[in-house]
Amino acid sequence: MSAHAVWSLLKAIRLSKWADLIGAMSLEAYDGRIEPFLPLTHLLRPHKGQIETGARFLKILEGSELIRRPKEHVQDPYSFRCIPQVHGAVKDNILYVKSVIENEINSATDNPNVFPDEDMIISAGNFHGEPIAIPMDTLTIAMSELANISERRIYRLISGQRDLPKFLVAKPGLNSGFMIPQYTAASIVSQNKGLCWPASCDSIPSSQGQEDHVSMGSNAATKLVRVVDNAETVLAIELFNAAQALEFRRPAKSSPKLEEIFADYRKVVPFIENDMYMHPLIMESVAFIRREQYLY
Repeated sequence: MSAHAVWSLLKAIRLSKWADLIGAMSLEAYDGRIEPFLPLTHLLRPHKGQIETGARFLKILEGSELIRRPKEHVQDPYSFRCIPQVHGAVKDNILYVKSVIENEINSATDNPNVFPDEDMIISAGNFHGEPIAIPMDTLTIAMSELANISERRIYRLISGQRDLPKFLVAKPGLNSGFMIPQYTAASIVSQNKGLCWPASCDSIPSSQGQEDHVSMGSNAATKLVRVVDNAETVLAIELFNAAQALEFRRPAKSSPKLEEIFADYRKVVPFIENDMYMHPLIMESVAFIRREQYLY
């Protein structure tokens, strides 16, 4: 359980940082507003992750032409306007789970416990997985939500709103553009919902009733791994869409930070002119967000 938890936690931390960068690129491509990220709002509801997310977006978008230009719309959809609240809640959950898992991997979980100085051998329950089973279930929910809001931004980018072409098609007609990647993201997000049922709610007695309550933490651990992997793929698809959409805003530029990421991304994933088999490009996007040089 601990090994799965550590692996998932390290990946979740990276994906949370990427979600901000990718979400910011989508915000630029969608011609979104900066006001929901300003600190005054977050001081009224001072959750740590929410404040951190708002501040991070301001830093990511510093120097952008796109974010500064006048907007015709009064407000953005929730998937953009509520990024500080949703991404922030995920950050807070990651921080909580991190504290639990760090405690766990530095603990003794055998049975019995031997205390030579006290001349005692105590048969107890440190092996029970509940202390990490419940946090793994909550992290599963958090990462599923990170993917969920990402998929909604993907949908907005292909919906033909705010002067973006429907399905981000460069050459409309027979080309379906980015319809299928959104299908893929929606399918993955739907699978995550089924995986979010908490395994720690279950227990089946064994050993003639001696082991009459168990955590099912191993199931929580393996489900968590699947959801974290799924979240990575959905975020990669969002990056794929956001980069395509950003091209339709040219010659206006985004921030130096996002333009750097965009330029490097274009070295491995091209602008899509005509329909093509997109799975290899999605896998290139997954490989791209496994990099860490952009994560500050």
